[in-house]
Amino acid sequence: MTEQPQTLVPTPPAQPPVVPAAPEAVAGPGRPARKDRRVLRAALRWTAAVAVFAVAGAGTAYGITRMERTDVPGLATASDGRWEYPELTKPPLPVGSPGPQAESNPAGTHHADLRALLLPAPEGAEEDEALRGTDGWLDMDDFLEEYQEDDRDTFRQELVDNGLRHVAARGWTTADGTRTRIYLLRFDTAAVVESSFFKPHFSYTSAYSVKGAESVDNDESFPVKSEVAGVQRSAQVETEPYGAEQDRQAYLAAGDVLAVVLQSRKGTAPAVPFRQTVVLQSQLLG
Repeated sequence: MTEQPQTLVPTPPAQPPVVPAAPEAVAGPGRPARKDRRVLRAALRWTAAVAVFAVAGAGTAYGITRMERTDVPGLATASDGRWEYPELTKPPLPVGSPGPQAESNPAGTHHADLRALLLPAPEGAEEDEALRGTDGWLDMDDFLEEYQEDDRDTFRQELVDNGLRHVAARGWTTADGTRTRIYLLRFDTAAVVESSFFKPHFSYTSAYSVKGAESVDNDESFPVKSEVAGVQRSAQVETEPYGAEQDRQAYLAAGDVLAVVLQSRKGTAPAVPFRQTVVLQSQLLG
């Protein structure tokens, strides 16, 4: 049955933040949704919405797991450089289809439309239309353009040998010049993503060099408590001395999807919006 597209709802005016009684109150896989379905207000806007489970036409729409700003050091104040994202809701699943972390889904298949799982651009950002590809699908070689030429043939062959099915992408540039690119690569199973790509190539630092990032190290300062259940994460940052701009990159293993998040800016690429972007994309995939 046809999947329903993701609906983005404008963020409501700022109100006092709603503080959950305890982490156990957050809805998630296998837990009932909060009855009041209250929406996080502006002070918590970056963390998306209260998770809800609701039947919507031909499928089931469900909200993103909620996280307080204070759960991530450096994201506790309104002036820390956070971006304002639209309210996020996971796209609907076809009727009867399990989520990627369900016990009945050992392959970790994302049954929702991969293109609808991409994080939308924050408010005021200019989207990179070229990353939309054809009908929302990006050519593999366009994705490989992000990497140094010497690595592309090897990376391409691995993608082909392991049965890459689709690439969906989105990118944007914010007013301060920060460029963000997100790529979702879908394979047949979670085992392929984990054993063929994430663990051997991306779990600490990337085996393939991003263009312009000469020296990269694991970003050990990325708060562990911001991890999303069911999503493996590796975050890396370009170390000094770097050239005209600094790069940050993250790799996420989420079921049958390998997500690549790249961010760069002339001078220094700030950590806060990068971490915010990575966590929100993780929530959409988890």
